[in-house]
Amino acid sequence: MRIALLSLIIALLSTPVFGAEPEAITPQAAWEQVQEKGDQILFVDVRDPIEIMFVGFTDAVDLNVPFKLADRQVFIEDKKHFAMQPNPDFASAIEQALTGKGLDKSALVITLCRSGSDRGKPSAAFLAEHGFSNVKYVENGFQGDKASEGDQAGMRTVNGWMNSGLPWSWELNPQKIHRP
Repeated sequence: MRIALLSLIIALLSTPVFGAEPEAITPQAAWEQVQEKGDQILFVDVRDPIEIMFVGFTDAVDLNVPFKLADRQVFIEDKKHFAMQPNPDFASAIEQALTGKGLDKSALVITLCRSGSDRGKPSAAFLAEHGFSNVKYVENGFQGDKASEGDQAGMRTVNGWMNSGLPWSWELNPQKIHRP
């Protein structure tokens, strides 16, 4: 009886908790993971490719799989932008990318969006809810936060990947950018 109970407790403790709050990592920590363990992780830019085209890209990612796609048929007047619709193929595309690297849903997946909060964290949480057991997101995302004062007030010049001295470019890698 004790052995059975002990076995049950061990099984419950070793079972991944799906839907748990994903962990944020700094851009520098994500870069270090890519450098040290690139073949053991999946680093994904989850922005819409049109956004990437105008904002910049890091070739450090394995690929671009949008968490949400701009719906150019629906414009939100009060927010002055197009609606963003969930990508119905997001989880399956991530799983396929993992398989392509010889990995499974237990491998580390790191998501990167513009600021870390709108799609980075939600995409990581979504993956955790869908059975991916080791998901993190880059805090402050690719562009980082807006400066609150000075000549660059309102511009995304604070923290984030591109403001941390990490590699990025205006040029997109066509091998990595999502194309439906």
